[in-house]
Amino acid sequence: MTELPMGSPDDAAAAPGAAVNAGTIRDPIPLHELGSVKLTPDGSFEAGSHASFTLTYTAGKFGIDDSGSLRVCFRFASDQTRPQFEDPARPNYTTIEASNKAVLEYRYDPKGNVRPWDRTLYIKVVKGFLREGDTITIRFGVTDGGSPGMRLQTFCEDTYEFRVLVDPIATFNFQAMPEQPVIRIVPGKPESYVAVMPTLRRIGERFSLKLKGEDKWGNPSDKCDARFRLRTSMPVENLPESVTFKPGSFALVIDNLSVAGTGDLAIELIAADGSVAARANPLRIVEDATLLPYWADLHGQSEETIGTNSAEAYFAFARDRAFVDACGHQGNDFQITTEFWNDLNRISAAFDAAGRFVTLPGYEWSGNTGLGGDRNIFFPEEGRQIRRSSHALVEDKSDIATDCNLASELFDAFVRDRELDVVAYAHCGGRYADVKLAHDGRIEKSMEVHSSWGTFEWLAQDAFEMGYRVGIVANSDGHKGRPGASYPGASLFGAIGGLTCLLTTDLSREAILDCLRKRHHYATTGGHGGRMVIDVGATFSADATLYHDDPALGPAAGRVARQAMMGDIVHLPSGEAELSVDILAAAPIERVDLFNGLDHVETIRPYGPDQLGNRIRVMWEGAEYRGRFRQVIWDGTAHLSDNRILDARPFNFFNRDKSLDRAGDTGLAWKALTTGNIGGFDVWVEDAYGGTLKIETPLVSCGVPLEEIGYDDEVFDKSGILPRYLKLFRLPAENPHRAMRFKRRVTLRETGDNPLFIRLTQEDGTLAWTSPIYVFR
Repeated sequence: MTELPMGSPDDAAAAPGAAVNAGTIRDPIPLHELGSVKLTPDGSFEAGSHASFTLTYTAGKFGIDDSGSLRVCFRFASDQTRPQFEDPARPNYTTIEASNKAVLEYRYDPKGNVRPWDRTLYIKVVKGFLREGDTITIRFGVTDGGSPGMRLQTFCEDTYEFRVLVDPIATFNFQAMPEQPVIRIVPGKPESYVAVMPTLRRIGERFSLKLKGEDKWGNPSDKCDARFRLRTSMPVENLPESVTFKPGSFALVIDNLSVAGTGDLAIELIAADGSVAARANPLRIVEDATLLPYWADLHGQSEETIGTNSAEAYFAFARDRAFVDACGHQGNDFQITTEFWNDLNRISAAFDAAGRFVTLPGYEWSGNTGLGGDRNIFFPEEGRQIRRSSHALVEDKSDIATDCNLASELFDAFVRDRELDVVAYAHCGGRYADVKLAHDGRIEKSMEVHSSWGTFEWLAQDAFEMGYRVGIVANSDGHKGRPGASYPGASLFGAIGGLTCLLTTDLSREAILDCLRKRHHYATTGGHGGRMVIDVGATFSADATLYHDDPALGPAAGRVARQAMMGDIVHLPSGEAELSVDILAAAPIERVDLFNGLDHVETIRPYGPDQLGNRIRVMWEGAEYRGRFRQVIWDGTAHLSDNRILDARPFNFFNRDKSLDRAGDTGLAWKALTTGNIGGFDVWVEDAYGGTLKIETPLVSCGVPLEEIGYDDEVFDKSGILPRYLKLFRLPAENPHRAMRFKRRVTLRETGDNPLFIRLTQEDGTLAWTSPIYVFR
């Protein structure tokens, strides 16, 4: 038996992406004559655990002819270890053999089949053939030589499938087996606990505290068995003294809570030993407020396209396990059949419940990059026409006349058909939105600057360059069935999925779409620290005209104002502008950066140089490229001379395969990557200003005396197509600052826009961006 090398000339017809069942005869063999396939063991398995499986294909009536082949396919989103055939001691050592000793060639190709089943083990009969009853036996995760086995995917799935396709007649016309082997991936024991509240409510207004345990991969666990005391910073009506998690339940919800006075509420879960097991996001109680914050993840997919688990499970997870207030399903349009579009509309309507949980019907227009790139489309109601970028994976071409292959054609179609109630925003996933090629501000209201694919501030910068007036959002674009709590798992996804905080009058579709049109929202990188209170406003020394619709795009109603909030468009003919910022963070604040469009105006920290201590932060950020292959590898080492390391802690090491390890008292080693986002570690040293820190990474090699590391960043810039940095700076040994308020008078440009916004960086690596206030003379 031999492994077929990647790109073998002998297998030219098996190029990645070759269509299953390509050809005019779709199913040349009756399904019951294809044979059978069996997997042992079956049942339920813990996410991210190691296991061994034997998959046996038994040939049917036609056997498999000489040069016929077999495929075992896994979903795109799956992050289990890849089959390998060389080293019996490494994970997922795999063996393959035919019962009649026919010679087989095989290889693993992550793009060897039609999406979403593109992760493919390809097996070809090259000498001999199979008769009916002969078998091909595949052993995944063989442990005989010391391999730990096959590590399963790190996220849960009710029907994890080993999808088997067979080409018995050697025509390269693959047919799927009528019955496929399926196992269930379930969560492990809880490693951490999460507590979620709203982030702002009025005095006496009712709210809920929602609690869950998560396993080490971020899956909500039904194996929780613990009791916690609840400690609060303010009295909370109807809050019990303690909570008990029992096995079998994925979440606890405490309803009908309220607070009688104003202030900032913190709630902590206290374990039996007195340690803090979880701290809820902050909740600010105010006397009155016109707008309230609601948290949303409006961008992700389920198994009907390229994601995981069903569309019903997708919305249920967002509501019941991620605890978001609003959710949208954004399947790739070229994979949405008419049948699924109708089903998705039905499911979206069924889950929509104003005041409790809101769904926005829509889809992802997934045009090729050169035709405009990805856009998210949201409708105010179900039953709208889906205008696809293509019918690439949709066999029924009866509605192909409605396709819009160019992003500009899509916007033109909405305008032509008077569908200006549609809301769109641009994003970067596998394809990035080219907003310089196509944009219509009447429809496209925001730029998505963060998702589980990474961080893409350059998308908003493109919009600023073009003079567009857009908001800033973040969502998950998740494929792992966890909208609202989308962790990267063990794949090359380098970030947690983001969240958008919507400032609205109420929780309803109408209010959310009004919020999106007015850009009254801010974006965060999500995760445990991703829900915070941010209020950014502007005051003016002279009368201004405030707009919600962009007056540059046509007639727009304006009103006289002396104040504006994030997302507003303001004409200020004369006078000055002062920005006010109020933050209540979910973790200590590391810095706030103030921007005027493309210009960085100032960095504001909650502490001064006199508060710095013996903690050094090493931070890296950046992306290689705007497209799919954007990962920057930061694997490296650090050595401290003439000093000792007391402690070291990583931040934004989301992937459990990536780690920060001590090497004695003076060294560190790590594996890390970024996809536009930030990561790094803090190191506490014995002598705050003694010795030299030397760092080696693939991009940056440097040695810096600790006495030169201070309040300001020491930057090593290795930017290419996109920014790539390594930064060193000093922090307080302990930073208590979770709240911050300041005002800044802003110098305005006399021509063009002044898009005024902030970027918050928390110590835990969470980022947040506010939608700009657009001020123009």
